Amino acid sequence: MSIRGLKKKQPKTFKVKVITMDAEMEFSCEMKWKGKDLFDLVCRALGLRETWFFGLQYTIKGMHTWLKMDKKVLDQEIPKEDPVSFRFLAKFYPEKVEEELLQEITQHLFFLQVKKQILDEEIYCSPEATVLLASYAVQAKYGDYDPNFHEPGFLAQEELLPKRVLRQYQLTADMWEEKISAWYAEHRGIARYLWLYMPPEMVLIIIYCIPLQQNKSDTDLLLGVDAKGIHVYSINNRFSPNKSFEWSGIRNISYSEKELTIKPLDKKAEVFKFFSSQLKVNKLILQLCIGNHDLFMRRRKVDSIEIQQMKAQAREEKARKKMETQRLAREKQLREEAERAKEELERRLFQMEDEARQANEALLRSQETAELLAEKAQIAEEEAKLLAQNAAEAEQQRQRLEITALKTKEEKRLMEQKMRETELIAVKLVKESDRRAKEAEHLKQDLHEAREAERKAKQKLLDVTNTYTFSMKLAQDTLLPS
Repeated sequence: MSIRGLKKKQPKTFKVKVITMDAEMEFSCEMKWKGKDLFDLVCRALGLRETWFFGLQYTIKGMHTWLKMDKKVLDQEIPKEDPVSFRFLAKFYPEKVEEELLQEITQHLFFLQVKKQILDEEIYCSPEATVLLASYAVQAKYGDYDPNFHEPGFLAQEELLPKRVLRQYQLTADMWEEKISAWYAEHRGIARYLWLYMPPEMVLIIIYCIPLQQNKSDTDLLLGVDAKGIHVYSINNRFSPNKSFEWSGIRNISYSEKELTIKPLDKKAEVFKFFSSQLKVNKLILQLCIGNHDLFMRRRKVDSIEIQQMKAQAREEKARKKMETQRLAREKQLREEAERAKEELERRLFQMEDEARQANEALLRSQETAELLAEKAQIAEEEAKLLAQNAAEAEQQRQRLEITALKTKEEKRLMEQKMRETELIAVKLVKESDRRAKEAEHLKQDLHEAREAERKAKQKLLDVTNTYTFSMKLAQDTLLPS
């Protein structure tokens, strides 16, 4: 036998693409695999243990259909494509979210799906609830609110609210961000998936709303199937059901072609019948009802060993996360205190550096002042020596002046005496001067008189002379002979 013959014959396979809420995966599936084989492979790849909430959905002829677990994949009416596309989605919803969603991967997938379904308006919430859920989505993505980091405009690219709410309230993007941020700021230190702790009526208002008619001639109604039962809504009011059937009060659900029948547990109560447009819709409703009812009954039984172990692990994980959160909160507090202390130290260091700079400048000014003062002191010292020398000379001068003053005192007395004598002499001289002046005046007068007398005498002499001369001439003339 050849080596090739010893090799195990490889089974025939086909390719499958599975799209989760945040990833895409491709698998090679054997031709003989049933739906559960593929589903289990996907769950193992995701590390998911709470498998009962989920299913593989595909779209055929515009209708969403769930892959049956007990039938071969290729025997079902799946799309004829390569690879075959499936969406891994939550098919059933928990009754008490916080208690039933134990794994973080389960919480994460539910969170992403619920968020998308709210934005796509497959799940209807009140506007207030959508804003609160939007703030939870921001908390899940960004962590605790930090005003220094989460500045205005940080949600500009985020899609957080359904278009229905945006149309209903004419608010700007900045106003919506302000409202969401106000809630977001209050979630500091709280768990990542906050929506787990919300009342179910705020989150999962309507699950799988399917259009039906109670009678063939009636207006359309919406049939909602969730963890608690079946609810009937009018088209215009998707928040308050017209009629509800709890799982505990339903005896039987059946369909015949396009007719769906709900029989209450109370046999005397009215049997409700609804009509759908397609047979496949009734099959889908029945699948959802069976699955939700099974989970409803399962919740009311003692948990299996696996569930007990998962819950114990979840409690331990929750306690660990709580301690971790407390530790991180403490570390954050210590870090913030350290940051504040660092800022205070930096402020003080800056202050001390500023004070040191000022002190250094003051020191430089002091040194300059000291040098100036030293120079002035040297000048002052030289001036002091000069002044001392001048003082000594002044003292000698003073002594000389004292001696001189003693001499001068006697001289002064003599001088004063002389001055008095001089004054007497001056007075006498003045008197003498006056007297002399008067004498001079008299002399001048006498001189004038004398000169006048002299002139007169001269004139008289001249006249006598002239007379004598004339007489002599005359006598001569007389004596001479003719």
